[in-house]
Amino acid sequence: MKEALEPRPGPTITPTAQVSIVVIAFNDAVHVRDAVRSALSQGDAVAEVIAVNDASTDGTGEALDALARTDPRLRVIHRDGNSGGCGTPRNDGVRAATGRFVMFLDSDDVLPPGAAEALLAAALRSGAPVAAGACVRRELPARRDVPWQPGLYREAAVHESAEASPQLVRDTLCVNKLYERTFLFAHGITFPEGRYTYEDFVFTARVLAAAPRIATIPDAVYIWHVRRSAARQSISLDRTDVANWQARIDAHRASVQIFQEAGHKALALAADTKFLDHDLRMYVRELHTRGGDYRTEWWRLTRDYLAGFDEAALRAARAPARWLARVVLASPTPRDLERLTQLAARPGRLLPPYAEANGHAVWSPDLPEVELDALGTKPMHRLPVTVDAEPAIGPRSTLRLRVHDLYGRLAAAGPVSIDIELRRRRDDRRGPVHTAALTADPAATGSETCWTAEVVLDLATLVERGSGHAADPEPWDLMAEVRCADGAGFRASLRAMGPGLRRRVLPSRRHGLLLAQPYATTGGALSLRVAAGLRSVWRIAARRFRR
Repeated sequence: MKEALEPRPGPTITPTAQVSIVVIAFNDAVHVRDAVRSALSQGDAVAEVIAVNDASTDGTGEALDALARTDPRLRVIHRDGNSGGCGTPRNDGVRAATGRFVMFLDSDDVLPPGAAEALLAAALRSGAPVAAGACVRRELPARRDVPWQPGLYREAAVHESAEASPQLVRDTLCVNKLYERTFLFAHGITFPEGRYTYEDFVFTARVLAAAPRIATIPDAVYIWHVRRSAARQSISLDRTDVANWQARIDAHRASVQIFQEAGHKALALAADTKFLDHDLRMYVRELHTRGGDYRTEWWRLTRDYLAGFDEAALRAARAPARWLARVVLASPTPRDLERLTQLAARPGRLLPPYAEANGHAVWSPDLPEVELDALGTKPMHRLPVTVDAEPAIGPRSTLRLRVHDLYGRLAAAGPVSIDIELRRRRDDRRGPVHTAALTADPAATGSETCWTAEVVLDLATLVERGSGHAADPEPWDLMAEVRCADGAGFRASLRAMGPGLRRRVLPSRRHGLLLAQPYATTGGALSLRVAAGLRSVWRIAARRFRR
């Protein structure tokens, strides 16, 4: 049963200051000040900031009280007992709010300047009770920014309802949006109470099921901090226990039920498709890093849940996700984890061997029911082509490359050359591009047809002058672009291969010493860390010795 929200009377709100920002916090004294300050600095659009302390024991409450003494717009609510989740303190904040509109902020994140003003302007301009903007996932400490669901926020738009724009279902976040409080009250929209891991899935489904007009803007309105090395992971990032996957399934099931009960079949289908394209691929990508008990239970949970999906949802999903789902459904136990991991990567890679049954491409001879449909009609740039890369780091650092054919599609196009592009992860700065001719491998035949090349890497150019004393190596991502004789081409990440995936210290004329480490990412792609200078090498070696 949903708890009803009742609006409370409050001070007079000026025409400009119409937004209440609800900040929730639990044992986060280190970050909560930055979060609250980012909310208070939003300018004239903000009438008040309500911080809900969920019974913290680390000084978070004291930090909030100290801030409240410096700014009368900040009100602090101290809960007597910890709720165990994010939904209850957010509901408390909405009940206490007095602004016409409300926004949400987590204590370990921040709002960029102008976020509240941009969302408020969009809502008022369009007459929409809900406005949404772009969210940026900021990987810390590298400060690498990755846009969240960028396709939804490329340009400003007004959607008459989610039913008319079912792609909006893909953004399950509640924090990059502005909501009119009377709209929430009228439809009884609240977060699930207590310990509910993916409470924003359910809240967002309730919002969309109410069919409001929604304004979307390209402005960045939320910075989501991702601290993977933190001692205590956020609820959504802590995926090491299979209970997290069960919680995600439960939240998704509840969301689909909300859409179905409201008569929104298109939204229910879109939610199932999103689950396959996003959630399933993300967890499969990490499956090889888990223990045997986790894999067995994950596979059972997933197989049972996917068995209830309509065929329409499977067909609506992108090919990699659709094939992953069909493999799980076809096999009673975990199997082919390396192939599944590589296919779940972005972009996906389908590893050989390539099998056929009754004239159709299939996953394997013993799973002929898992057809790899659409391979014959997909454009070249959408094919899950595998490009293997074997690094050899030394005085002459090289990459040995192997481009695999895919059911004859590449052979028909005639691969002729390959570009290897390096991009620095923290800021996406483009590094050098290395080009080589592709040569057909005479030893490869049939389904193993492939083309090979070798490129020489100039690692010294990856380190900027004056940055040789950095304590940690800079991560660089590698991408391949294959060009074909018929004018077609495609981009692909490189599959990390071979014994050269280890750290090497090299002499350098420019920097004295270089430290280089090729490594495989969680999804199996090749990346490269590079640092320069004796001081950097010494500090890294000393830190490793202390461990």
